[in-house]
Amino acid sequence: MVSAVLDHPGIRFSAGDLLALRQPENARERHRPATRRPGAVPAKLPGSGMDLREIRAYFEGDDTRRIDPAATARTGRPHVRSFHEDRDNTALLIADFRPAMLWGTSSSLRSVRAARLLARRGWDAIDQGASVGVLAMTSSGISSLPARGGVRQMSAIAQLLAHEHDKALERREGSCPLSAALVHAGKLAPAGARVWLATGTQGIAEEDEAALRRLSRRRQVILLCPLDLAETAPPSRALPVQCGPSRRFARLRPLETAPLEARMRALNVTLEALEDDAG
Repeated sequence: MVSAVLDHPGIRFSAGDLLALRQPENARERHRPATRRPGAVPAKLPGSGMDLREIRAYFEGDDTRRIDPAATARTGRPHVRSFHEDRDNTALLIADFRPAMLWGTSSSLRSVRAARLLARRGWDAIDQGASVGVLAMTSSGISSLPARGGVRQMSAIAQLLAHEHDKALERREGSCPLSAALVHAGKLAPAGARVWLATGTQGIAEEDEAALRRLSRRRQVILLCPLDLAETAPPSRALPVQCGPSRRFARLRPLETAPLEARMRALNVTLEALEDDAG
């Protein structure tokens, strides 16, 4: 249980908060891209292949055209079937809930905004027929779910993110390097998958770069960095800084993202530095 002092919007979120971020059905249809790659001639997304992936219970929001009559008759409950796509259509969401993300000077902690950003991208992927997995890391370890499709999978992802974030708020002891999560991510995301990693601008240390380079070798990796107000519009006045007995005054400068962008480009990673969580 999270203590009452932490149970406030912006500090904590629920699975329901993330589930509510799904676009309305009419907006999903209107904004769905014709193709994942830009080009002169739009083409339809690759359809389902011939190889059966799974037959599972129907959940509200699933495509009713995929209902499997035999499984539905046998169990007495609607079941749907899904197939492996003609081209791999898998997405992996990686949430960094380590202590460096558990702060914020505006209305939300950076960790909360990171979860919202990932949930929006997860919903977009689910609505395009993708299989989505999740990996959440806290100071005490890593939790994950393998990629699956459907609304029920997104519900499970939201529950895992909310649970791990609550755990991170209460327990900050321990150490979990990002490289360990990236190695695990390589096992969850097959070649050709999209990977969204939500962390801070200082979240990737030099010792993490080798694992990040391996992950991005055959996958599309996007680094999502939710920027805090103190980074984009710091106070103009000098602020006191104290370290032990030493005390100084200093002025903060707006964060320059160009060095991080160049560093990520060298690792074949795309940077999205976001000043708010509406993107």
